[in-house]
This record gives sequence, structure tokens and C-alpha cells, in this order.
Amino acid sequence: MAIFSYKGLDQAGRDVKSTINAEGVSQAKTKLRSMGIMLIEIKEQKSDTSKKSAGFSFSSGVSIEELSLMTRQLATLVKAKIQIVEALSALMDQTENAKLRVVLSEIRGKVNEGYSLAKSLADYPKVFNNVYVNMVEAGEASGNLEIVLIRLADFTEAQSKLKSKIKGAMLYPVIMASVGFIMMMIIFIFVIPKITKIFTTMKRELPFQTKLCIWISEFLQNYWWAVIVGLFASYYMFRKYIAKGKGQARWHSLVLKMPIAGNIVTMINVSRFCSTLATLLNSGVNILVSMNIVKNLINNVHMQQAIAESRTNVKEGASLTAPLLKSGLFPPMVTHMIKLGERSGELEEMLTIISENYEEQVDTKLSGLTSTLEPLMMIGMGLAVAFIIASVIVPMMELNTIR
Repeated sequence: MAIFSYKGLDQAGRDVKSTINAEGVSQAKTKLRSMGIMLIEIKEQKSDTSKKSAGFSFSSGVSIEELSLMTRQLATLVKAKIQIVEALSALMDQTENAKLRVVLSEIRGKVNEGYSLAKSLADYPKVFNNVYVNMVEAGEASGNLEIVLIRLADFTEAQSKLKSKIKGAMLYPVIMASVGFIMMMIIFIFVIPKITKIFTTMKRELPFQTKLCIWISEFLQNYWWAVIVGLFASYYMFRKYIAKGKGQARWHSLVLKMPIAGNIVTMINVSRFCSTLATLLNSGVNILVSMNIVKNLINNVHMQQAIAESRTNVKEGASLTAPLLKSGLFPPMVTHMIKLGERSGELEEMLTIISENYEEQVDTKLSGLTSTLEPLMMIGMGLAVAFIIASVIVPMMELNTIR
């Protein structure tokens, strides 16, 4: 079954624009005629999130919340012993996201042709990542697909919550910095020039801070565009420098050494490592495959390297904790608990405990970061305002003294 978008006229002569599910274009036209719609245009919708188009699309258009809801609904349908093809058809009718509806339609077609669900999902890497595909594959192989899907829903919901917490913690500083920058630009470009006209009547040497303030004002008036272009160019060059190679390694090393942010980044990556590995192992995914997937989900190259070495240890029959401990990037308590989990045969449970503990710590640290940044931002803006006031008030006082 495919999804067709159409334009037409209803029986009252009004414009109609919508979508319809059908096995083919002929069936779609028949359905529309039965609905009393005079067809003007019809075409089949195709997704832009497949492997073929992966290089040309910046976003899947499917949020993690929508993916989690869809996964939980699919788990419910599979648990009720409904066939995958029928379950996917039901999901197509329920989802409100047009792009996800098209993806589900194409996946349904592949499954109907005899492909496994995991293989069908793998063709849409921008929507279903390696964790998702491998867990579904393990669920299909073990016959516990509904259990795996429930775990997937829980996992995606947890990742969504963590992402929301990080965005929420950074929202206030970003807004404050943006508003402060805009206000300073307005003051220097429009306010300062009017005030400094008064100083032209003075025949005395102006203070250094006033000269600096006037110079900044004149520079911004004439070259404000260069400042904006320079900021964007600097950001682009910085992002390009830290994207790969030595630049990325140096930046990631620097981030880990930052006073507050470094600790938070470490805890987020440790929590992600433990929660993802626990979820994959609980779903029956091989530990070597699981560690390879987890490595690619970590956002720090040095921690990735430690996990890669740990995987090599496991492949050779040794413990996975030695490289993690040697790297110095994973807290000793974490490696100690993982080692206990390996010895007791309860690695998944131990990883889950670590993940939950670190999620709570991340939440606390993010709240603390917001509380710390707020006064620092206020102090920074206060100093900027104080500089402007001092640059203007001091000459004004001297002018009154002369008079």
C-alpha cells in the first residue's frame, strides 16, 4: 500500500488537497471518484530518508517523541498477535507525521514482499538508527519482538528526556547571550553616536575608555556587516576544525578538562554508554556488535577509543573494564561496578543501575549549571553596561566642570 497526495474539487466545487492510501494509482483514482472528488493532480509520495537520499537530507523530519510513540503502538499491536503488515497499516492511519506515514508505507511494502522488519527499517537510517535496527533484528530472531519493542520505546523516551534536559539547560544562556549581543549592537550603533556629538565641543583630552567606546561605535556603524560575517565565518571554520582529525581530538580533550562542562559531558556519555549497552544486551544483541554500536553513539573520540579497545579485549576473551579504567575517562566506580556485573553474570542489571544513577546526576548538574551561568551572564552584561556608562558619564562630568 502506498500513499498518494492529490488535488481536486469536491461536489460543491471547493478545492481539496489531501492524501489517500491505496495499492496503486488506479485504486487511488477509483477511491477518489467514489468520494465524489474530481481529480486534478495525483502523485505517489516518496520518502527522502532512505539510504539512497541520505546524503541530500539534513533531517529525517521525524522527532524522537514520534518515533517512541510509534514504537510503543507497534509493540502493543504485535503483542496482540496482529501481523506486522496489518500493524504497519494501522500505524499509517494513526500517525500524524506525513513523512513518517510515507516511511511506514514503504516499509510495509518491503515486509509484504518478504523482507524482514529489521532489514526494511535498515533502509531508513535517518529515522531508525543502528540501535533500533539491531534490537529489532534480535527480537525477530528470538521471537520476543514485542518485548524488544517495549524496551526500544522506553529507551527512546529516556533519550528524548535527556535531550530535552540539555536543551532546557542551554536555552536560558543562549537567549541571554543573544539578547545581550543585540542590545550592545543597538547601543553602539544608534545611541553612542548621538551622545558623542556632545564631546566634539570639548577641547580636552577624552579618557581612554571613552575613546575606545567611540572607536567601537564608529567601527560598528561602518562595518557591522563585517562583524556578522566574521562571526558566521569563525563559527563555520571552528565547526570544520573540530569535525575530524587532530582538531576534533584536541577539542574533545579540552571539553573534558573544562571545570563544569567537562564533568557533565563525561556523565552524559557514561550514561549513554551504559543505558544503550544494557538495552542491546537485554534484547539479545551480541556483545561485540553491541559495543561497536555503542562506540558510534558516544560523542567524544577519546571515550570512543577506550570503548574500541575494550571491545578488542572482549573479543580476545578478557574483561571489558581494563581499557575503560586505563583511559581515565570512565570513573573508577563505573568500571568497578561493570567488573562486578561481569563476575556475577548480571552485567545488564549493573549497567542499568549505573545509567539510572548517572541520569539523576546529569539532571542535578544541569540544574546547577543553569544556576551558575545565570549570575555569570548577569555580571558580564553588567560589566558591559558599566563600561558604556563610565565612557559617557566621565566626559559629561568633565564638561559640566568646565562650564
